[in-house]
Amino acid sequence: MSTVIAVVGATAAGKSDLSVGLALRLGAHGSPAEIVNADSMQLYRGMDIGTAKLTVPERRGVPHHLLDVWDVTQAANVADYQRMSRALIDELRALGRVPVLVGGSGLYLRGALDELDFPGTDPAVRARLEAELAAQGPLALHARLARLDPAAGEAVLPTNGRRVVRALEVIELTGGPFAATMPEHVSRYPCAQIGLAVPRPELDARIELRVARMWEAGLVDEVRALEKAGLREGFTASRALGYAQVLRFLAGECSEAEAREETVRATRRFARRQESWFRRDPRVHWLPHDAPDLLDRAFALATGPVG
Repeated sequence: MSTVIAVVGATAAGKSDLSVGLALRLGAHGSPAEIVNADSMQLYRGMDIGTAKLTVPERRGVPHHLLDVWDVTQAANVADYQRMSRALIDELRALGRVPVLVGGSGLYLRGALDELDFPGTDPAVRARLEAELAAQGPLALHARLARLDPAAGEAVLPTNGRRVVRALEVIELTGGPFAATMPEHVSRYPCAQIGLAVPRPELDARIELRVARMWEAGLVDEVRALEKAGLREGFTASRALGYAQVLRFLAGECSEAEAREETVRATRRFARRQESWFRRDPRVHWLPHDAPDLLDRAFALATGPVG
């Protein structure tokens, strides 16, 4: 049974390219590897440009899994991802292949790799909280969350209505704090986690360049087409970075330039939260993203003792 590899870090750090190179290197040394997506937005069909989803040529023949599995109208559910990803990891390991998880969705990665159980959901409670979110806005609900669970209030962005609703739902269903659902880091599999470290000023510049390239590649047209497929009604997909801002532009709520600049700002904020999340995990081995021997060092970690 093979070790599981995870390539983690902030958006625009270079995770996708490293994961492909690492999978090819592992295969060349007799350990065939396949990539498992751990980016919650790349699970959506048609959300390609705004999520920086690798094209088929960019995948260089390495099999990729859990891409394009949900319609944009479906709400993301980490428990569903956990079920899918664990079944896939178990299957690949049984076949003697190395699963390489890659993505920046920290909770999804933990759901796949750790001994972590997610509380269920109650449709009635969820519907009531979502109605309150629509009527009162995320800041009012976040204030309630901060009163009930100060640690969760600090961890969840006040503007992230979906996460605020979920935290309040868990508190109501379990009678305990939301943070209690996130136990210590206990691995389900032998796993080597590799983090890509990028200095903040450079990461900010890389994010700005990435957003510019997304616009040049046709992000607005992509969102316009997805809007016809129900993107605006999708509870999760419509809030994705870039997509939410372009939807506002298409609705006449801001200019295209404002939508683009807000995408840069929001992505930078998100990247800082990603870094904070992954830095809290002592199992992540951090490598400089621009190290000339990056692939060699990543391969050594992937094939060395797990710890």
